[in-house]
Amino acid sequence: MAEEKFLVATDEYLKSGIHIGTKYKTKYMEKFIYKTRPDGLSVLNLQKIDERIALAAKFLAKYNPEDIMIVGRREGAWKPLRKLGMLTGTKVFPGRYPPGILTNSNLDNFIEVKVLLAVDVWPDRNAVMDASKMGIPVVALCDTNNQANNIDLVIPCNNKGKKSLGLFFWILTREFLKEKGMIKKNEDFKEKIEDFTEE
Repeated sequence: MAEEKFLVATDEYLKSGIHIGTKYKTKYMEKFIYKTRPDGLSVLNLQKIDERIALAAKFLAKYNPEDIMIVGRREGAWKPLRKLGMLTGTKVFPGRYPPGILTNSNLDNFIEVKVLLAVDVWPDRNAVMDASKMGIPVVALCDTNNQANNIDLVIPCNNKGKKSLGLFFWILTREFLKEKGMIKKNEDFKEKIEDFTEE
């Protein structure tokens, strides 16, 4: 019954490993954890992942694409970020975030945005800190080992795996475009998950 409510089929989520956390869990992330496997890895609750992706798409769709910045230092996020940027028009920074571009108006590459999405709050911490200094809301993908300081909307998921990140950004792009009225239904979204996944 719950299957139909999910943004993608459950096996699509499971295949990508989007629910597989780490052996370490922070106090904040406990509420998103479904169970701990015998090998010590924490497993995130699929329903909560799905709910938060839908929530993030709705939240981001309230902004114009050019007012959204997405940063991802992790290599597995570079291809999905470029694809999302191309399809939606949002500002994406795959790789290193150029320090100060949100806070220092004297820089040539200074940009003003209204919301930030970070792939992983630890490698992307400079962008997260700059955004919070500027009062910009932060949406972040958080694994079981992440802290949630300065995060306004946490999306629990495996933010390290290539397949997981590919699936996440594929769903987010599709849902964002639907919320924006740029596509009507899922079938209108012609991109494949592979288009968003690093080899």
